[in-house]
Amino acid sequence: MDTVKRALEYIFLCSSTVVITLQAFQIALFLGWLYIVFILTVVLGLIKLRPIPGAMLFASPLSLLNAFLYSTILLSKITRAQSPDVDTTSSGSNNGGIGVTSAASIPTQGSATVVIAGTTTTFEPQFTVPASADIGAPLIPNINDPMAIDAQTVCPGYTGSNVVRTALGLTATLSLAGEPCNVYGTDVDVLNLTVEYQSADRLSVKIVPAFIDDSNATQYIIPSYVVHEPTADADAETTSLTNDLSFVWSNDPTFSFSVYRVSNGDMLFSTAGTNLVFENQFVEFVSPLPENYNLYGLGERIHGLRLGNNFTATIYAADTGDPIDYNLYGSHPFYLDTRYYKVDSNTGNLSLVTSNTTNETSDYISISHGVYLRNLHGQEILLRPTNITWRLLGGSIELYFFAGPTQPAVTAQYQMGAIGLPAMQQYFTLGFHQCRWGYANWSQLQEVVDNYAKFSIPLETVWLDIDVYNQYRDFENDPITFSYSEGEAFLSELHANGRHFVPIIDAAIYIPNPDNASDAYAPYENGNDTTFLTNPDGSTYIGSVWPGYTVFPDWLGSAHQWWINEMVNWHNQVAFDGAWIDMSEVSSFCVGSCGSGNLSLNPVHPPFLLPGEPGAVIYEYPEGFNLTNATEAAAASSASASQSAASASAAGPAPSTTTTPNYLRTTPTPGLRDVNHPPYVINNVQGDLAVHAVSPNATHADGTQEYDVHNVFGHQILNATYQSLLEIFQGKRPFIIGRSTFAGSGMFAGHWGGDNGSKFYYMYFGIPQALSFSLFGIPMFGVDTCGFNGNSDEELCNRWMQLSAFFPFYRNHNVLSAIPQEAYVWASVIDATKRAMNIRYQLLPYMYTLFYLAHTTGSTVMRALPWEFPNDPSLAGADRQFFLGPAILVTPVLVQGATTVDGVFPGVGKGEVYYDWYTQAAVNATAGQNVTIDAPLGHIPVYIRGGYVIPTQEPALVTRDARNNPWGLLVSLGLGGSASGSLYIDDGESLVPNATLYVEFTASNSALYASGRGTYNDTNPLANITILGVQQSVTNVSLNGMSISSGVSYNGTNKALTITGLQNATSQGAWLQDWTLTWG
Repeated sequence: MDTVKRALEYIFLCSSTVVITLQAFQIALFLGWLYIVFILTVVLGLIKLRPIPGAMLFASPLSLLNAFLYSTILLSKITRAQSPDVDTTSSGSNNGGIGVTSAASIPTQGSATVVIAGTTTTFEPQFTVPASADIGAPLIPNINDPMAIDAQTVCPGYTGSNVVRTALGLTATLSLAGEPCNVYGTDVDVLNLTVEYQSADRLSVKIVPAFIDDSNATQYIIPSYVVHEPTADADAETTSLTNDLSFVWSNDPTFSFSVYRVSNGDMLFSTAGTNLVFENQFVEFVSPLPENYNLYGLGERIHGLRLGNNFTATIYAADTGDPIDYNLYGSHPFYLDTRYYKVDSNTGNLSLVTSNTTNETSDYISISHGVYLRNLHGQEILLRPTNITWRLLGGSIELYFFAGPTQPAVTAQYQMGAIGLPAMQQYFTLGFHQCRWGYANWSQLQEVVDNYAKFSIPLETVWLDIDVYNQYRDFENDPITFSYSEGEAFLSELHANGRHFVPIIDAAIYIPNPDNASDAYAPYENGNDTTFLTNPDGSTYIGSVWPGYTVFPDWLGSAHQWWINEMVNWHNQVAFDGAWIDMSEVSSFCVGSCGSGNLSLNPVHPPFLLPGEPGAVIYEYPEGFNLTNATEAAAASSASASQSAASASAAGPAPSTTTTPNYLRTTPTPGLRDVNHPPYVINNVQGDLAVHAVSPNATHADGTQEYDVHNVFGHQILNATYQSLLEIFQGKRPFIIGRSTFAGSGMFAGHWGGDNGSKFYYMYFGIPQALSFSLFGIPMFGVDTCGFNGNSDEELCNRWMQLSAFFPFYRNHNVLSAIPQEAYVWASVIDATKRAMNIRYQLLPYMYTLFYLAHTTGSTVMRALPWEFPNDPSLAGADRQFFLGPAILVTPVLVQGATTVDGVFPGVGKGEVYYDWYTQAAVNATAGQNVTIDAPLGHIPVYIRGGYVIPTQEPALVTRDARNNPWGLLVSLGLGGSASGSLYIDDGESLVPNATLYVEFTASNSALYASGRGTYNDTNPLANITILGVQQSVTNVSLNGMSISSGVSYNGTNKALTITGLQNATSQGAWLQDWTLTWG
């Protein structure tokens, strides 16, 4: 009997210890470690526990302690489940109009007491913010509301008067043309119109209230220090005379304006026949569009490249996991409009093309223009079959029209004339980056680095997610898992090996528990009264993010210098090489200032389960996983069903009856604004503007409400981070990847596509997302390769690692608790990755040159097919292929299970030729043909467009070593036997390089010329030159007149000439002097 009792007690001790340990860690990290230390001291005999004599069941006091702890935890969970939620419904309280429950009224789940080594210890389980805290008012978007009023039918419009010509345009007064409608706000009686021809290609149309004072200035006027304001060029009085845009206005029947293209009379934009609506919380203007129009941009969202003509594009920065077609992290109120025309072969007359079906024997041209609305407010753009309607939640109308007439011209005009040119990237940033949420410590990160080296896979930069922080608090490492001392050793070795490190930095700042002296947090204490956002009553606005209750930097207050100081201080402890800015929409996990009065609960758990916690275990896999991994898929499906059933059971029975939602519909109050619930409801992905975001009535130091500047919080934190890195790395280019962006953010940072999923369709959507950001002036773009949310699998990761090798920013990243997906996890992915990386790393000089041109001229890096071939209407919606620069065509497999892919070769039949990267042979394709291309798993079709000279360099595991390798040139001759290209070289990091070198290449008539200018001294020799499309056998090759007798080979099958062994002839540097290579 004693043996049975001992066995039962042993089993209970083991199982209860595991359960209590897990539960303790969920409550607080220190409790989990405290319990583990206690158990170890018992096991090691450091604490002696005397058996209880005559015990009926358990003889060990440890068993009784475990039973007590387990019962306490269970009782706590039952009590917590029965506790009322925090009231976060609208109540009109002075904390921002959001109901806030005080700490005294929130159940703290009770306390637990244990005796350890004779000492009684009492602790509080961690409070979890209730899910209801992030539920806003029930709203129905205006576009879906059958009760919504159409402003066009009830508002009077305006009448223009007092027209005055100016040197660059005109000014006028617009007066309300009738009784105010006050449909979604208070009508503004009098407006000022200013029209300026600002340059040879830019026209500005600005409509603002005539009477603005200190009480309402921030509602309408955007300071230029927040977002750049385009102004007339210094020579505009001369250059604007050649502007191809013309502004016309009319008062028939009310004020309207139109913008025409002078060269062909095409109407580009017109409000004729509609009423201008201008209220303090609602602005609307409408313009017709041609049938089957081609609009691109209006981001950020997951959508095809071409927006379509039955779509509503909402612009409101939102923290959301990449839902399709909804507003996401960034705000980019810009669109490109491309119109195709058929050319009459006899007269040359143009007729508008309203179909993407083309005749291969006909000739077409396209003409493009761009439109930018400089407005920070939430807005939506209704794209309908015949028109575009712009609806704003406030602000002014500041429209900028760009004449084009091509996409490259429009994009350059938009950047150079309105938002600024993109930042030049450091060379190392073009290498491969590895990240995940869930790296446990420095040692595990070292294992990742070692594994990449073990399999000879290039790795440039390792990243850490919020795991790096002490309880998720910015600027403070976890002292156990990511200690500063261990980190110093790790980073020292990492840097010595030519690699880099980038950590995440969230926008929210932890506010410590005032009742717990040990909870002190210096970054918060270092702020002052104007560092963080406030409630309307002046109290600190306190939301909830990863570390618990948090505050938010006030970029219109003193947060800039405070942020710089914190970044510098942290870098003194952790030698990072760049910054990854997240949660910057800005995100908050509760509605309103939910932490006000509740700080004694901090740190609190977010109002949702973290990935991997019980009830949130990840069982999701890519499409087709059941076909390739049937047994594992079945097990995952069964476990997922059980988890869903358990969650449903815990949630209780569903309502037995359905009720019609009682939507909140607000009406305007004359002269006042309801910023939390504006009368016009945009189709926001989160519904209520305050859900999962800082409330719109959060207040800045200058009185500005977040409602008026919400969309630029991400832009401002990127600016502050850029200035911080300039302070840290003086003279070097800052490297920043940010989540929330605005027009002009490319001056400071790149962007990643956010929290995508491990699905093939997300792999596809990464292409149009990247191309859209090319239009937005943010070329440094990439996605979470292999997918962030959910588990990836071998096939998806195989395809995606190859595809992303041709994106500017190349990073693998996934979510907490998902299966590992580093490139070395699967054997086939290792091979596929190395094959694609071999191409990418050869192309690094080409890519770096593309970034230089983007930085200096406003050109793009990733390019859509219709931009490179603007005279082919059939390509208007092409977004499953893309060009890297002008010369590299990528045709990836984007669906599960496929071993072939269909692709087009634009321009074939009209003088274009393409060469297969792998075989170097010219592609056999006909005009308009959708070619089926073999693409077995592990192969990504890549083609070189004829007519280009591409500089290459031998790959290495890190870019530092690759930059020291010999050069190569890949010459792809066009059908006429010519090609051209360029190469930009500098030190790869300096903000203002001391020396640069720009080399131009030209091939024609069986000769290749290299001509450089600049003083940068590159000593790497030229190793090889490959010339594709050489139609006749070659018997003689010479460099600067000296015959090359060895290392020359000609392949008569693929028509490729290869010249190797040029190191000796160029031993002092490939570009030290100009040279000519001839063959024949």
